Amino acid sequence: MTITGRLIGIDHGIKRIGVAISDASGMVARELCIIQRKSKAEDFARLNQLAAEENAVGFVIGMPHNEAPDGVHTQSDTVRLWISRFQETTPLPIVEWDEQLTSEDAKILAKQQRRKFDAHIDDLAARVILQSYLDAVHDGLATFPQRP
Repeated sequence: MTITGRLIGIDHGIKRIGVAISDASGMVARELCIIQRKSKAEDFARLNQLAAEENAVGFVIGMPHNEAPDGVHTQSDTVRLWISRFQETTPLPIVEWDEQLTSEDAKILAKQQRRKFDAHIDDLAARVILQSYLDAVHDGLATFPQRP
């Protein structure tokens, strides 16, 4: 399956949102920016603005892998709620993608880029999430997002 158009990768965080973008062929992801969280409305507006500026055709949002007993609220629950609210503000499709170990991979990228030790790596985590998704699509293990 081929991807035609740019996708935006998102690493959702409590204080910051890491953002990455793919090339138009859907082969390579690169970091785009880090958004300092303000309000949901402002964050959603900024993400939609970036999508418009970059001619994006969809979003790939990292989903934490949390196992917890029934009735225990997890980070995954928080992200799913955020996604459901974000979906109301965008006409673009959203894919949830496993973000397990992306922070570790982002730390390695930060070292390779010689970023300062205390620099934020949310954008790099978003890049890792998006690249993982792009690779899975090209390997036939995931499908390109379609808006219902």
